[in-house]
Amino acid sequence: MDVRTYGQYCPIARASEILAMRWTPIIVRNLLLGCETFSQLQEGAPGISRTLLSRRLDLLEHYGIVKRMPGPRYRLTPSGRDLEPVVHALGAWGARWLEVAPKHFDAHIVLWSLCRLTQPEDMPAPRLVIRFELRDGPKRRIWVVLCPPDSEVCVKPPGYDEDLVVETGCEWLAKWHMGRISLGQAMHEGLMSVQGPSHLVHALSGLGLSRFAGVEPAAGVTG
Repeated sequence: MDVRTYGQYCPIARASEILAMRWTPIIVRNLLLGCETFSQLQEGAPGISRTLLSRRLDLLEHYGIVKRMPGPRYRLTPSGRDLEPVVHALGAWGARWLEVAPKHFDAHIVLWSLCRLTQPEDMPAPRLVIRFELRDGPKRRIWVVLCPPDSEVCVKPPGYDEDLVVETGCEWLAKWHMGRISLGQAMHEGLMSVQGPSHLVHALSGLGLSRFAGVEPAAGVTG
């Protein structure tokens, strides 16, 4: 497989030839989050074309980072799983040193992440259905069905009774998920409202938050 090379023996250079290509770290992140099918990987990488995703998966398979299973399904090899601390370090650095701008407030990817990061042991019930009423953004109404490991984001009513209704803007939805503001504080300041039983509201406050929610931004970094 033809990969542009830096022509250096340095392990950083050789690893960068594969892992620093556009979309590749996102695909590896999605695999670490439990995505296995082509459609799951594409949903977690909005903007990537099917052709490019296929090429990147072929590349990762060629270098022994991903194994294609029957189905087809894609899973990380031991080599791929060894990238977890690398991906985490990249995310922690970004959370600490990079500012967040309005172009980053994609409600769908926030809720997709919420689904992927919610663990069965944290659930207050086997299934939790939440309707999000957004004050801005291209999609103003989105449903989340939390029933890990089969949680999903829906743009149409999923056919279940709603347990909670959350009203907010894309910015504060993202900042709550990022850990920049707690759900309680956002509700107190009128930035988010949540309708539903109090025990479910309380449970929602800690469900599926970003793995970098505990990273304190560096001085001067806003967002």
